[in-house]
Amino acid sequence: MTFQGRTVEVPSAGTTPLVDARAHLFNGATVEDYRRSLTAGIDRVAARIAGTERPFTGITPDRLAPEISAVDLDRPLGDPAEALAELEDVYLRDAVYFHHPRYLAHLNCPVVIPALLGEAVLTAVNSSLDTWDQSAGGTLIERRLIDWTAERIGLGPDADGVFTSGGSQSNFQAMLLAREEACDRASADSPVPIAKQDILPRLRIIASEAGHFSVQKSAKMLGLGPDAVITVGTDRHRRMNPAALAREIDRCRREDLRVMAVVGTAGTTDFGSIDPLPQIADLCADAGLWLHVDAAYGCGLLASRTRRDLLDGIERAHSVTVDYHKSFFQPVSSSALLVRDGAALRHATYYADYLNPARMAKRRIPNQVDKSVQTTRRFDALKLWLTLRVMGADAIGALFDEVVDRATEAYDLLAEDPRFEVVTRSQLSTVVFRWLPPAGPLRALADEANLHAREALAASGEAVVAGTKVDGHHYLKFTLLNPETTLDDIAHVLDLLAEHAGRYVNDRTAAPELCRAAG
Repeated sequence: MTFQGRTVEVPSAGTTPLVDARAHLFNGATVEDYRRSLTAGIDRVAARIAGTERPFTGITPDRLAPEISAVDLDRPLGDPAEALAELEDVYLRDAVYFHHPRYLAHLNCPVVIPALLGEAVLTAVNSSLDTWDQSAGGTLIERRLIDWTAERIGLGPDADGVFTSGGSQSNFQAMLLAREEACDRASADSPVPIAKQDILPRLRIIASEAGHFSVQKSAKMLGLGPDAVITVGTDRHRRMNPAALAREIDRCRREDLRVMAVVGTAGTTDFGSIDPLPQIADLCADAGLWLHVDAAYGCGLLASRTRRDLLDGIERAHSVTVDYHKSFFQPVSSSALLVRDGAALRHATYYADYLNPARMAKRRIPNQVDKSVQTTRRFDALKLWLTLRVMGADAIGALFDEVVDRATEAYDLLAEDPRFEVVTRSQLSTVVFRWLPPAGPLRALADEANLHAREALAASGEAVVAGTKVDGHHYLKFTLLNPETTLDDIAHVLDLLAEHAGRYVNDRTAAPELCRAAG
């Protein structure tokens, strides 16, 4: 057939199986099909979880891509059982399973059952958390959880916030609010009218060199210059250096640059380090600067009964990022942005007559879209709500304390192992380290050996670890978020890494020309 001047191929009659579309709609007439389908899916996942002996199969994109490309999406199977059987081959068989105790790579946590129950409920009801007339009850549950989190942080009676898709979005919105507040202050301070486009090139964000990349990405998306983010150095524990921060604040003042935000981190991705928040807050207060604390990782300490003091100073922030899907054992996505003064959220507000006309605000009808950079948005708050109602915050905090304790034990194990060097003792649950060849010329192969060891380990599927760079060199990283991970698991993974790295060096130095290349 011809469509808009183009020839479009249409399947011949009878080549595509027809299905009864209405039979697949979820409604009162199809609840038994819903129960059967979900039960079958849950049984598949449960069997896979129960039988998984390693966190990964080691599958490569080149091997899996042809299987997925071969699926004809224009020919429906019609039967959920057949679709689930196919899904076993294209997804479940080779998925990375974070619940396994030897998954030690990224900030992905195993999840708690009450949150999975919440996920099942919220997807079936399918509330959209933008307006009250789409999410009655859900809106108030999200607001109650925002209030609960703000209370745990200590932000005060005017605090507010909104759930987001993750830490990057939370950081972006925080920088958006900080930018708008900085522009408003600049206009108020100027004796003559000043255009916003004249203010933007002078705005700066100061962050630690160990902070999250989403700060730089947010600056770019907000129309700031490539030099808008100033990174300051860290101490030997990879925490922001307050003296270096003070120097940059003073330099910006002397050069007539406006610091729109200082970003402190409560749990850096690589090192689990927590910046000295009280000193940073003092500097920001003295200079009248917006302080944002990225606690996407460290927010689990809000529920800890023994380590909450590590977050002292966070209550003085103007905005805070928290990721419940990192250290509250929630499924992705579950994150939030909190602000000390809820009025700042007005910078994300836009009124649309068909959705949230201004008259609704005057009538105090709660529309979360007034606070969010998203419109349609999942009811992710329900997962945390059921987790707190079933388990309680103390239980979540105890799980997070376990993984922090395990990281301390892992650090001690590595510090005593001559095969490895370890960078710094984390305040949270990461450990950065690397395998070292024997002293002498072979040390030149350390970077390559560690890269190879990580890749070979993943290819074997026995375990998954992360990697990073420290001072220009390749290191390995454990990110411990599974309370089921034991010290024996960690010791076994270290032996595997050492075996892969050692074999790589031996193979490289077996050939004379490679030996000469190594020095």
